[in-house]
Amino acid sequence: MIRTLRQACLLAASVVGWMAGAALAQDGQELSPLAYLDARDGPAVRLDDGWTATELTIDLTRPVPWRIFTLTDPNRLVIDFSELDWAGFDGAALAGQSDTVSAARAGLFRPGWTRLVLELTGPYLVTNAGMDTRDDGTARVQVELREGTQAGFAARAGAPPDALFEAPASAPPRTAGPHRRQTGDRPLVVVLDPGHGGIDPGAERAGAREADIVLRFARELKEVLLRRGGFQVVLTRDADVFVPLEARVTRARRAGADLFISLHADVLSAGKARGISVYTLSEEASDLASEKLAERHDRSDLLAGVDLSRQGDAVALVLMDMARRETQPRAERLADALVEGLYSATGSAFKTPRQSAGFSVLKAPDIPSVLIELGYLSSDADRANLLSSEWRGRAAEGIADAIRYWAIEDAAEALRLRK
Repeated sequence: MIRTLRQACLLAASVVGWMAGAALAQDGQELSPLAYLDARDGPAVRLDDGWTATELTIDLTRPVPWRIFTLTDPNRLVIDFSELDWAGFDGAALAGQSDTVSAARAGLFRPGWTRLVLELTGPYLVTNAGMDTRDDGTARVQVELREGTQAGFAARAGAPPDALFEAPASAPPRTAGPHRRQTGDRPLVVVLDPGHGGIDPGAERAGAREADIVLRFARELKEVLLRRGGFQVVLTRDADVFVPLEARVTRARRAGADLFISLHADVLSAGKARGISVYTLSEEASDLASEKLAERHDRSDLLAGVDLSRQGDAVALVLMDMARRETQPRAERLADALVEGLYSATGSAFKTPRQSAGFSVLKAPDIPSVLIELGYLSSDADRANLLSSEWRGRAAEGIADAIRYWAIEDAAEALRLRK
């Protein structure tokens, strides 16, 4: 299919004070937590001692930014979460589940951030850690601990520089006036969004971090697109820094994005899933997405070139729905092209490569947006691919082919609609 896409392009001419309550204070404001402990299937936080390792499991109502590290004197495991409510957590009960942990506590660390601290009975090293986002929108964090030497534990211990959101680079200036749909008469503005970053490393497996892998791939894909010509490429982050989800969409809109591609490489706690998949916003999530954007986002930045700061929710939701009705079919066609281009270039595909979900970064109503799961770090084969410069190069070429093919078809439709 990769040749088909190229031929089509040629023929036609992408955390310590302690607290567990219903709201977290930040900058003097009372904010609802982003997530809660999910105890529907039993204790939300649990420890299990196996023959060679201890596993910590934390179930959340939704994924949130997080980080994990260890400290000495005494030996401790520390996990920070962005706006996770620890209501119902029982530290004494948790510590009693494992010989590896002597004490456990959780609560507010700094405004907007909460922390879990486990005091360890020995030098237990983190050998695997990851957050798995499940089909129902909930999330599970799993951490594997294995006993090591005190010297080895001390060598790896230490907190990252800062538990707060790291200050991102300044956003590009806002584009003036409404953004005109591309018709092939100017460079295509592609915004690439490497997921996670900074205090949120994303999935981790065998020393590989999702945040690092997708940033490397985004930079490589940017080079491929720029070498081809006809593209202007913007990255939502170009360093290991944390950028809030809504800020990523804002950056895309201010860059005048013609399309938005979020890049991820997750882990799955069970099964042998592998391969690439491409997500668009699900129909079930679109109405709720508009409502949440209207509630949480800067009202002057909900639609490109449209100031809704003086409009009520009813007007904002109607205009956002109108924008999404045009944008969503375009995103679906982009996702289809990406599946074909990536499979042709790499031969890698998930068993159902076209999927939909309510990911926050897909919720811009006026920008065709997709999320590419480049593979699963929990799969040895996928992890090897993601660490291979040769495989990443082929994947980047496949994405570039798909974007060029989609852009030609999209421009042709725009011209037909103008007549």
